[in-house]
Amino acid sequence: MLELSMAELWILNWIAAHCHTPWLDVIGPWITHLGAVGWLWIALALVLLCIPSQRAFGVQLALALIFSVIVCNLILKNAVGRIRPYELAGITELLVDLPWDASFPSGHSSAGFASATVLLLNRHRLRWPVLVLATLIALSRLYLYVHFPTDVLAGILIGILCGFLAAVVWRKLVRPYCIKFMNWRHSKNAP
Repeated sequence: MLELSMAELWILNWIAAHCHTPWLDVIGPWITHLGAVGWLWIALALVLLCIPSQRAFGVQLALALIFSVIVCNLILKNAVGRIRPYELAGITELLVDLPWDASFPSGHSSAGFASATVLLLNRHRLRWPVLVLATLIALSRLYLYVHFPTDVLAGILIGILCGFLAAVVWRKLVRPYCIKFMNWRHSKNAP
């Protein structure tokens, strides 16, 4: 893994040498903070859950985020324990606070793409803005030198899988139970 990490540092160094600008140095941290701890995506799920016509999307989004946290943050980050690129390169000052957890995979990328996948699968009107924002957050992780490219790529793939899994769980397990419960509740109240 160290050889791969060293090769990936070349990509991050190229980004640092050719893409850094004063305005991106301001926007990059702001964009990455939108994905911090998944708060933006959690807030979106909660808003959708509160709107009766959007509740199905909110449930799927919440499921996708739960799956993403379990796979990325609880299992893979602890199992792999990959060093962050700034640590490997000996960089001590970043544009953002130094992350405290392992590098692989990118939780920011996974949560963003899990959310985007759910909305894309359901053809939700927010699908394209969410996809663009998830992509910008993922790219910001490279720009800020806190993830290797394979961390971000793995996070994106895991997020997509979690989004698909959430849609399947909703359609096969949760939705039929909700329909059965609603029918039972309405039949109990019938005269």
